[in-house]
Amino acid sequence: MAYQQAFFSSVMLLLAVGINAGGIAIYWGQNGGEGTLADTCSTGNYDFVNLAFLPTFGNGQTPMINLAGHCDPYSNGCTNLSSEIKSCQAKGVKVMLTIGGAAGSYYLTSAADAKQVATYLWNNFLGGKSSARPLGEAVLDGIDFDIEGGTTQHWDDLARYLSGYSTKSKKVYLTAAPQCPFPDAYIGTALKTGLFDYVWVQFYNNPPCQYSGGMTSFEDSWKQWTSAIPATKIFLGLPASPTAAGSGYIAVGDLTSKVLPAIKGSAKYGGVMLWDKYHDNQTGYSSSIKSHV
Repeated sequence: MAYQQAFFSSVMLLLAVGINAGGIAIYWGQNGGEGTLADTCSTGNYDFVNLAFLPTFGNGQTPMINLAGHCDPYSNGCTNLSSEIKSCQAKGVKVMLTIGGAAGSYYLTSAADAKQVATYLWNNFLGGKSSARPLGEAVLDGIDFDIEGGTTQHWDDLARYLSGYSTKSKKVYLTAAPQCPFPDAYIGTALKTGLFDYVWVQFYNNPPCQYSGGMTSFEDSWKQWTSAIPATKIFLGLPASPTAAGSGYIAVGDLTSKVLPAIKGSAKYGGVMLWDKYHDNQTGYSSSIKSHV
């Protein structure tokens, strides 16, 4: 009987922990010294890996992926990642393609342009067919919007066209990395469509709404994001080291004792997003916070 009670108690504890248990999303691709994609997924620390970036697309441009020192897309060198993507997915890690970035040449001129980009993404990275898939035959789980320039228009159109490719057997996940000032200047309208599954808000490089600007303003911002955006889950986006961003780094102790306890009660709390794998390697940040997320 005592054993049954102990077992029951441990199950209930697991359920209680599970309700608030979040995941960690990591950006990978912008530093050749950050380790392989397969190694990234083998750590067991991450639920999402965002491949950064596809920084050139739209407005009639030939889309081009940029994975820094990892591979050369101009010689089809990134197709070797296909087996690594599959190994990540076999471990239950969702692998996304991040479009945009802080530095890129991307722009949508119209809804028709958005449709053309969606078709390209479907055929070259998702479930469609193309003779020149940059990452080989692996089918990514979805598209991550990190739009920090170009235009404020037609991102909602792109989200609708991409979402239209979802089927009951294979969902196309849509995620986004807006800045914390609300609403996001570029994809604020797109986020209102309700088509985004996971939104990792960049609570860094934005002093008015990040934690270093004061707990009250940070909490107010978090509440605004979780109440106003119809996404499945909202993540706390952070730099993985003090040098990973201009500002916004939160020491592990502060994150686990102050920040996470303040936001984990939210029904939409999804976890933590980190920029990026290279900086996480330097600090071990994800390993330090994983049991608290």
